[in-house]
Amino acid sequence: MNRKAVGMILSIGAAVALDGAASAQNSAGSAALDASLRGAVERKDVPGVVALVTDRERVLYRSAFGVADVATGRPLAAEAIFRIASMTKPVTSVALMQLVEQGRLGLDDPAEKYLPELAGLKVFESFDTATGAYQLRPASRSPTVRHILTHTSGLAYPFTSTIWRDFKPRAGETYPFGGPLLFDPGERWHYSTSTDVCGKLVEVISGQKLENYFRQHIFAPLKMEDTAYNVPEAKGPRLVAQQQRAGERMDGAVELQKPQLGLTIASPIGGGGLASTADDYGRFVRMLLNGGELDGARVLKTETVALMGQNHIGAVSVPALKSVLPRSADFTFIADGRDKWGLGFLITADQVQGKRSPGSLSWGGINNTFFWIDPARGIAGVIMMQYLPFADAKALAVYDTFERGAYQLVTPER
Repeated sequence: MNRKAVGMILSIGAAVALDGAASAQNSAGSAALDASLRGAVERKDVPGVVALVTDRERVLYRSAFGVADVATGRPLAAEAIFRIASMTKPVTSVALMQLVEQGRLGLDDPAEKYLPELAGLKVFESFDTATGAYQLRPASRSPTVRHILTHTSGLAYPFTSTIWRDFKPRAGETYPFGGPLLFDPGERWHYSTSTDVCGKLVEVISGQKLENYFRQHIFAPLKMEDTAYNVPEAKGPRLVAQQQRAGERMDGAVELQKPQLGLTIASPIGGGGLASTADDYGRFVRMLLNGGELDGARVLKTETVALMGQNHIGAVSVPALKSVLPRSADFTFIADGRDKWGLGFLITADQVQGKRSPGSLSWGGINNTFFWIDPARGIAGVIMMQYLPFADAKALAVYDTFERGAYQLVTPER
């Protein structure tokens, strides 16, 4: 046997050995993840969880534990459909960036160019928390498409702002996306209804209803067959029940919400409302890991995905917001004053041992569904629970355990 043949045999043997070692590593890591997630359910930290880890090529881990309905004990399956709430926002942002790619609008265009109802916006000059009396002034500038994509528009949510929570407009005053601005566009970051504006921009510019646009340009190409605003009746039994912690402060045992949401949503919005599975959302994040393409279907240009992952708020930083309603805990998962925001995503600033890389993209939904995308390491994770309050301490602990376990699948600690 010549040296070349011997070399080939040795190379093949080494490759097989490496592949076997990787499989053993993955198997051990998967077993450890299973044990961690199963333990959280058995301790009743959370009622149920579906989790998925993917790299650029394939799913590395996928499991489900617990129940889909705390009242009936219906088992939670990996194929379960969750209301993903604000995990709708990255989908809407991708849709809008498809239109930016096509030159149909620009990031620095005033949003009122396409949505005239945004002309002449007012900003709170003062607000009396005791009486609700307020004074408004004209905004110093119009919010741009970039402001809308980055939550620097000045808009808010009632659960992220005491002013919006307590604001009652005077007779004859109307506000298209919830209320007057908290600040002039571009001055600060504040989580808000801004992505609802993105959804309206998609509809106005494309001439399609939001769900139809998503289906044609995102869900169909990516084979996300279980993602929609309106869940078909035949898939209804797969929908996880809406649940919440008991008590006025939502700090008791998990119980059913009353009433339960139906299968349909009357008026889909860009900021929330989609139903999806871990498998489907896993395909969405894998598309982004691959620079806008998955299984031969290109949804975005590579340079557009890179642009979305860059800091678009400059010296402004993302604060860890205090919640002002029980349906959400404080945004403790944000590195206060250090994290940044791209075009639709939170951008991680810090490296934490055993977790995602700086520059990773992420967000979540109010029912405790979460995802992250780590382009530097080529890995992404999706974890879905289904109960309030958002950012519940036990849900975040499960999320942390899952993320650490996900990185053990690819790089075990020594």
